[in-house]
Amino acid sequence: MSVIAFVPVRKGSKSIKGKNIKSLHGKPLVYWVLKALDECVGIDQVILATDGDEIAEVVNDFGFEKVQIYRREPQNASDTASTESVMLEFIENEKLNCDDIFILAQATSPFTKSEHFGEAIAQYRESGVDSLLSVVKQKRFYWNLEGKPLNYDFKCRPRRQDFDGMFMENGAFYISAVGKILASENRLSGTIATYEMPEYTGLELDEEVDWDLAEVLMRKYHKIRRNSDVSDIKLVLSDVDGVLTDAGMYYSEMGDELKKFNTYDGMAFKLFKEKGIKVGIITSEDCQLNRRRADKLKLDYQFHGVRDKLAVVQKLINELGLSLSEVTYIGDDINDIEVLENVGIAACPANARPEVLGVPGIVQLKSSGGEGAIRELYELINQSL
Repeated sequence: MSVIAFVPVRKGSKSIKGKNIKSLHGKPLVYWVLKALDECVGIDQVILATDGDEIAEVVNDFGFEKVQIYRREPQNASDTASTESVMLEFIENEKLNCDDIFILAQATSPFTKSEHFGEAIAQYRESGVDSLLSVVKQKRFYWNLEGKPLNYDFKCRPRRQDFDGMFMENGAFYISAVGKILASENRLSGTIATYEMPEYTGLELDEEVDWDLAEVLMRKYHKIRRNSDVSDIKLVLSDVDGVLTDAGMYYSEMGDELKKFNTYDGMAFKLFKEKGIKVGIITSEDCQLNRRRADKLKLDYQFHGVRDKLAVVQKLINELGLSLSEVTYIGDDINDIEVLENVGIAACPANARPEVLGVPGIVQLKSSGGEGAIRELYELINQSL
């Protein structure tokens, strides 16, 4: 018995042009569900069924071990074709075993994680049901067109905390045996169970405004993953003013310039180094105060008076034999954006400029500059190592 995940993706999209490969959180939309499926130990094979050459090329570039491309037939990739039609096409053409477990997963549900798939598969096996679908609980009051309440008594309105609510399909995935799908010609049949997912996973990506909301949710729930895995990080670089400091400029009566640094950040650099990760700073300012701080922290690299930060980073990684995907950078202002858009993991303190907060996939820390932002970043990364 094999467990096969099936992700149907068409090249045509009426609501959002090129939706399936449009960048979300720094990666094409389809990347997220394929990544979760590829990482799920309970899944043997992942099929991406598409009619688009560009989509196939993008997916192949991901390099996922379990993912294979299936070229769906034109009649089952039209605007009017049902998802069941391409499911049946694949099952019949590939002559799947009737006992195989078939998971229909949707690319438009980027919030689905590998643990969701793993738990759902286990629930399906243990429950003995014919089919299982993912749902979210909504504690909302529904009415029909005739002005009648569907799920509560308006004369005795319940408190939200006492209201059971209703389950809604979130469209993330459906599980059934191949034989059941062939017999019913439907993704669901017989005795059906539900697998509950977090309410935010119910967002449907139909309009541009949905996409904007999805970016916010991805930053919150996938906040440490962007262009690379945490385990790939070999170098952590930081801006100084506004990140290691509070961006304030203090002067004594004698005219001496002062800055406030945070000792927690100093410890974070040390902890990174103990993990075998190189650390350094890149700053556009050139002053002895920054140099003394860098020397005291015994950083591996320090660059001062820099105008083109990305060029400096590129030169450094070339010397080290690294790639940008192996770099983490934290910055707070517009002169950091070019680096942030190209490194593996981009991060910013809570007080970063709005333009920086808008960088796709950036890790938005809770700490402001000078308040332990680097330490918070270390703790996030360490949890994922």
